[in-house]
Amino acid sequence: MRVYRWRQFGELEGLKLETAETPSPGPYEVRVRVRASSLNHRDLLVARGIPVGATPRVGLVPLSDGAGEVLEVGAQVTRFRAGDRVVAAFRQGWIDGEMRAEQVVGDLGGLKDGMLADEVVLNEEGLLIIPAHLGFEEAATLPCAAVSAWNAVIVKGAVKPGDTVLVQGTGGVAIFALQFAKLAGARVLATTSSAAKAARLVELGADATIDRREHTDWDAEVLRLTGGRGVDLTVEIGGPGTINRSLAATRIGGRLSIVGLLTPPAEDTAGMFMTAFLRDVTIASVHVGNRMSFESMNRAIVQGRLRPVIGARFPFERALDAFRLLQGGQHIGKVVLLHDSAPGR
Repeated sequence: MRVYRWRQFGELEGLKLETAETPSPGPYEVRVRVRASSLNHRDLLVARGIPVGATPRVGLVPLSDGAGEVLEVGAQVTRFRAGDRVVAAFRQGWIDGEMRAEQVVGDLGGLKDGMLADEVVLNEEGLLIIPAHLGFEEAATLPCAAVSAWNAVIVKGAVKPGDTVLVQGTGGVAIFALQFAKLAGARVLATTSSAAKAARLVELGADATIDRREHTDWDAEVLRLTGGRGVDLTVEIGGPGTINRSLAATRIGGRLSIVGLLTPPAEDTAGMFMTAFLRDVTIASVHVGNRMSFESMNRAIVQGRLRPVIGARFPFERALDAFRLLQGGQHIGKVVLLHDSAPGR
């Protein structure tokens, strides 16, 4: 079978397409034919050799996100059977409850081999049935970005109808956060960097957009759009370089969910502390989520008939081009790899 592996870190060219023996499942494992996979910013960190829970090893198979069909199950498997359409959970060992240190080692594409292969073998507890109305390529976008957004907005963000939510940009997490916030009945403000992206955000349901090039002090524009009050929840994707403004844009007593680390650190850490303290903002970090949260999200996706936004599709053989596009940051939504010629249902 075909499989990609990181043979060196620091440059995307360290990603190599190789052949390997077809894996066989153990008693509690499932062999899956991967039909589609998707990329996350985290995969760019792995490409640089940056630890994401653990230092990546040479020979690692990339990507946490993938979906496919069950080919074979182990003798003790009870949750699945051959022919089932399944999607992998990002953090394989985290089924329910709070995150613990020992669960981090189950991250696909980080320490554990990921989904960028023709076939994978995973424990049955690390798989879920795909929502019936979604195809393989749509399901492949869910494990990291969608579950992160779900926990940022619904679980830890506790958004309710009538709340105002601020999202940042047009990446996978931001778009899912926008979709889930609208599903919950919230008003959504979105920052962006171009008129074309702003128009797409409005098409997807954003109530107002803020061009960061025009409003470098975009927190002030958020306050203007909320009558000086600020938003109830900010989904913080930029991280160190944007959190100061995000805190200033969040209302007194509001909430901020930290999901991403896309920007370099800001210098004013003392100012950040004082803003958070004086505005009484509750800050929660989001590390994707457990399988039970994934299942809850899938029920909401089915009920709301929500469809993921895919910004670009590449054939399996062009994985390197997909990484380059993600690195360029010009996409809207998710970047997906199609592992064969029939990626649909």
